[in-house]
Amino acid sequence: MTQVAVKDQEESPERSLLARVASADRPTLALLGVLVALVIANGLIDRNFLSLSQLRNTLLVTAPLALLAGGQTLCMLTGGIDLSVAMTATAAAYVTGVQSSEGAVLAIVAGVLVGVVVGLVNGLAIGVFHVNPLIMTLGMSGILTGLLTVGSQTFLGGATRMSELVLELGGGTIVGPIPWNLVVWLLLGGGLVLGLRRTGLGRLIYAVGDNRVACRLAGVRVWQVEVAVYTLCALLAAVAGILIGGRSGSVDLQLAGGFLLPSVAAAVIGGTSILGGIGGYTGTILGAVILAVLDTMLNLLNFDEALKQVLYGCIVLALAWVYARGAATGD
Repeated sequence: MTQVAVKDQEESPERSLLARVASADRPTLALLGVLVALVIANGLIDRNFLSLSQLRNTLLVTAPLALLAGGQTLCMLTGGIDLSVAMTATAAAYVTGVQSSEGAVLAIVAGVLVGVVVGLVNGLAIGVFHVNPLIMTLGMSGILTGLLTVGSQTFLGGATRMSELVLELGGGTIVGPIPWNLVVWLLLGGGLVLGLRRTGLGRLIYAVGDNRVACRLAGVRVWQVEVAVYTLCALLAAVAGILIGGRSGSVDLQLAGGFLLPSVAAAVIGGTSILGGIGGYTGTILGAVILAVLDTMLNLLNFDEALKQVLYGCIVLALAWVYARGAATGD
């Protein structure tokens, strides 16, 4: 009995440390506190913020941002990142707008296929040819920018007005303040949460991000995991782009440009480590909601887009420093 008691006393500091680590990995309460504080601040700045119409506007921004951030979460869990999501979203929306005259369903399928193709190219280059994710996706963003610039004057020329179906999905309302794009987000986001928690691919994504070498030694085809991850990321970006285009009504080459940094920031705010293996989509959802509410507050304070990007960049850099210092301390 005495030996057992001594053993329990010896293990208690370790258990306490593990409890602290577990709470750090799941900052749900802290994120909810930040969200409540932002809501209160917005309410003090503008009493109309708590109205149903403002809730609808916030949800319209949150849904596409959360989808883009979901793709970033997948990439970051494997230790990568996708800097092409904004241009992928813009390209998908552009193709959807151009093809709208051929029918709404065909146009949406064409836009989604853009995301699939971009994701496959990114995934194969990163997984098979071992191109650095940062370099590959940055290059892909430049390629898409060039293709859209040239294509808008040649093979993609024509009206980019969205079809009525896309307009309804991107900016329409089901009832009260609940928009249709929230339904799209809930379906895809729910699948993402379950996929990470319940499927073999989800477990492999965490394993690859935690220790890529050990996965290879265990017989895991890491390249297949990365192809799947970057394809899913681009697919989510394409859907987000179509929703953004549906909300705006038409498409231009800067449609989703302002979503790149917020998509990364939402993931890191939600607790996903840029070093891989730690995090999840549940936290990313809270991060996306926080950024959507923050964006509303910045608009109320008349912040221009450039200052917003500076703020989002500072958030990403600050949290990256925190993760890097935590990893160094752990080593």
